[in-house]
Amino acid sequence: MADFNSRELEQRIGYTFHREGMLRQAMCHSSYANEHRLGQVHDNERLEFLGDAVLEVVSSDFLYHHYPKMAEGELTKLRASIVCEPTLALCAKEIDLGHYLLLGRGEEQTGGRMRNSIISDAMEALIGAIYLDGGFESAKTFIERFVLTDIEHKKLFYDSKTILQEIVQRDYREDEIHYAIIGEEGPDHAKTFLVEVRIGGVVEGTGRGSTKKAAEQEAAYRAIIGLKGKAAHVSEKH
Repeated sequence: MADFNSRELEQRIGYTFHREGMLRQAMCHSSYANEHRLGQVHDNERLEFLGDAVLEVVSSDFLYHHYPKMAEGELTKLRASIVCEPTLALCAKEIDLGHYLLLGRGEEQTGGRMRNSIISDAMEALIGAIYLDGGFESAKTFIERFVLTDIEHKKLFYDSKTILQEIVQRDYREDEIHYAIIGEEGPDHAKTFLVEVRIGGVVEGTGRGSTKKAAEQEAAYRAIIGLKGKAAHVSEKH
């Protein structure tokens, strides 16, 4: 976008930066930096590197204390489901982070604002920027507010297609699951797939991703959340 509104984004994330330009750098993709000849140190990749490490420490600490009876192997699997690209992209979409990205024209035209790989990296860069600007506690507060929420749902993302299959076999018996590509965006080397999942002919979820599998996983995840919501609504009525 031509006009980067840092104050608006700060209001969304609940954090005000003290160091001028830090937030802008977190949102600066390498394609924008290259196009404007800013140099590699001005894009968000170094911040992403730092944010990734901070996220791992905070999420590990959180899971260690909130799941005291969970074994190391299960903790590792749960952490992986929380910090994986699709889950981070989902968190980024919830605060509309893609809207604030500074992208080169090529990435802009090929749907970069919604590409999971780009917005998940931006989420990590944002964490890194908050850590540098406000310290560990500020980064921890942000992560706990926007990433470490709804853990029981997010861990479904790790293998949502299998979980959805199990739900349908148990509760819908005669209905079949069908995934269909409903759209494609971008050039062949950077394509984004749009997928919908139908259960018994009814659309229950949609997803997008840089691979068909990633798009199907997101569609399955959204279907699971939707089905759980319907089940809860029915039980409330009775």
